Amino acid sequence: MKKLLLLLCLAPALLVAQPKPPKTLDLLIGTYTTNVPDGIYVYRFYTESGRLVYLNRTSGVDNPSYLCVAPNGKFVYSVNEIGNDRTGSVSAFSFEPKVGKIELINKQPSGAGPCYISVDKDQKHIFSANYAGGSLSVFPLKKDGSIAPASQTIQDQGNGPNKARQEKAHVHTAMLSPDEKHLLYTDLGTDKVNIYRYHSGQEKPLTPSDPASFSLPGGEGPRHIDFSLDKRYMYVVSEMGAHVFAYTYNNGNPKMLQKVSMMEDGSTKEAGGADIHVSPDGRFLYATNRGTANEIVVYAINAESGLLTFIERHDTGGNHPRNFVIDPAGNYLLVANKNSNNIVVYKINHTTGKLTPNGNTVEIDSPTCLKFTPAQ
Repeated sequence: MKKLLLLLCLAPALLVAQPKPPKTLDLLIGTYTTNVPDGIYVYRFYTESGRLVYLNRTSGVDNPSYLCVAPNGKFVYSVNEIGNDRTGSVSAFSFEPKVGKIELINKQPSGAGPCYISVDKDQKHIFSANYAGGSLSVFPLKKDGSIAPASQTIQDQGNGPNKARQEKAHVHTAMLSPDEKHLLYTDLGTDKVNIYRYHSGQEKPLTPSDPASFSLPGGEGPRHIDFSLDKRYMYVVSEMGAHVFAYTYNNGNPKMLQKVSMMEDGSTKEAGGADIHVSPDGRFLYATNRGTANEIVVYAINAESGLLTFIERHDTGGNHPRNFVIDPAGNYLLVANKNSNNIVVYKINHTTGKLTPNGNTVEIDSPTCLKFTPAQ
């Protein structure tokens, strides 16, 4: 009886410690603005039905092809992906989640062709991967959410065996490790993943780690990264090789465990590995493959070893699935098909990890990035 009373007393505390995921989310959509002036779109996403409703959009923002949302939900940051002949930039926006209102605060120049942006948990810095320029830029953030001029730029050098794609450095991703002790950035041009220590309080917050990089096989072209739920394993998707690589992470000292192809055996389709995400429950990994494959590939993650087992490959309902996002409860996966101008919603089976289209789609010109943030 005493044990039962104790459990009853603890029950309310347990409920408080495990809040339910929000019923509504804001979906921010980054795009290329080649054909239309509108840049970032805001939609309300209803988690019980997977339905999307338009709220707002920006105008006159050049190619905000990748976004990140500040942890407090009040600011949004984007790259302005302008290519080789012009210097790109990064932009800051104020954001009101309840109504989806988004307004430009300021811009700062970055290296050429920025294609990825991320922010630290304390909102002290943003990091821009400049693909065309082959560099990484670090920008301090002010309390009002605006971006200060870059405080540090790291220029990569080198090339790879693919003369058409790897003629020089092409930095593609810049993201902090889960504990934010390290920043990792991929270089498609040199087949390397670079590792820097992050010291948020310093003027130049990045210093080379030891080791300062590790290499993928020549011609793979590393693109995006994600970590296992327990932070012990790291997964890298390669763009040209269309493989997923599994590593032990070990506090910034990765060791390769596995290399799995995203392509079906004997397939003659053109490959183009793009995005990669681990499900919120840590049981599954999803990766998009562009080219003529236009698939999202599903793998099971072995919780003990970190190894991947193929489950299925699923058509993305469009052309060129550049980016996708999973809602915090792990119920839905949304994929942005850039060349077919649509976003498709899939229901996730929690037991198998398999995907089923739920019938909801959104038509948007050249969607390239999807980010969720709580609506309240």
